[in-house]
Amino acid sequence: MQTGNVTTPFGRRPMTLALIRRQLEAAEMPAGKSADKWKIFRDACDARTLLGLKDRALAVLNALLTFHPDTQLSSDGNLVVFPSNAQLSARANGIAGTTLRENLALLVKAGLIHRKDSPNGKRYARKTAEGAIDDAYGFSLAPLLARAEELAGLAQQVAEERMRMRILREKITILRRDLRKMISAAMEEGAEGDWEMIEAHYIATVATMRHAKAREELESVLDTLAMLHDEVLNTLEMQLETQKNDGNDNGIRQHIQNSNTKPIHESEPSSETEQGATSAVESQPVNMPPKPFPLGMVLRACPQISDYGADGTLLDWRDLMAAAVVVRSTLGVSPSAYQEACAVMGPENAATAIACILERAGHIHSPGGYLRDLTRRAERGEFSLGPMLMALMKANAGQERQVS
Repeated sequence: MQTGNVTTPFGRRPMTLALIRRQLEAAEMPAGKSADKWKIFRDACDARTLLGLKDRALAVLNALLTFHPDTQLSSDGNLVVFPSNAQLSARANGIAGTTLRENLALLVKAGLIHRKDSPNGKRYARKTAEGAIDDAYGFSLAPLLARAEELAGLAQQVAEERMRMRILREKITILRRDLRKMISAAMEEGAEGDWEMIEAHYIATVATMRHAKAREELESVLDTLAMLHDEVLNTLEMQLETQKNDGNDNGIRQHIQNSNTKPIHESEPSSETEQGATSAVESQPVNMPPKPFPLGMVLRACPQISDYGADGTLLDWRDLMAAAVVVRSTLGVSPSAYQEACAVMGPENAATAIACILERAGHIHSPGGYLRDLTRRAERGEFSLGPMLMALMKANAGQERQVS
């Protein structure tokens, strides 16, 4: 096994503990281990971003591998190649000498090769009388073989991350298309709502995609677009439901006027049970509470409410609603005001409203009165949590940028 002992670089090149560790790992490879050198090279290419390598360094690594005579790298064979800089430059597409040396150093630093320098720094092989290589000085490919499984895992990790990014971009594309068409339809057909503000939020969010490179940045864009999508859809659904109910009420009233020829007492319910059923039907609310926004978005817009959860975390809507009850009491909101908000907005949206009020507690004189006002406006279809959440998310993002 020609992996060699731990050797230090020739000349002024320094030695590091990382280089010693890589050489020891290569020396401890089990006997008989082998792998296809081009498979390892492809894995290294796929994992280049994690290894901190550019295309030039990979071209140099490719050239080094061509000087190994076999397709398989084996721990039982010679793993040291000893080409001159001129030979390496020729096989690396004519790379300049300075650039060649820089990229060789990068490959050593990345732990893909290590130097096995001779006493005078020259690269050569000492052969036996039969012509077989007895010892060689140059670049050892043993680290590549030792890290073959690790490089395969890194390549798989990059492939999975690339797939996640692709899925994120697909979802963002669909949301952008849906939002653009729904906003345009609402504006063209005169639907009620502050569509200019919603469109401005949409345009500003799409503009941030130009600088979004990391997955976390794309996830932030996706969350914002998803929240805006829910806001637009909830607004349109409420209006369509109101129009539908208004149309049904007009039809029912017209039908009663045209067909009710009997005395009033004959059309009244004949029993208390029927009277109760009729009263219950008449007392049902016309509009259902709007759908809640995603929990993750609420927590990003209102991070302070997490302090009121168990162990400072909120895992689901049940945790958030339980925390909202505690916050309600802390803010001095009466139980009746909160119950009324739950009845009109739905328990999830009422808890979200409490979380928003907590974020702005320093600017609200009477949290209880403020919640009652929001409830009355929501009952008339004049209020939605979407703009409030978006404003808080924008404010929190601005604070994070200032801190960083």
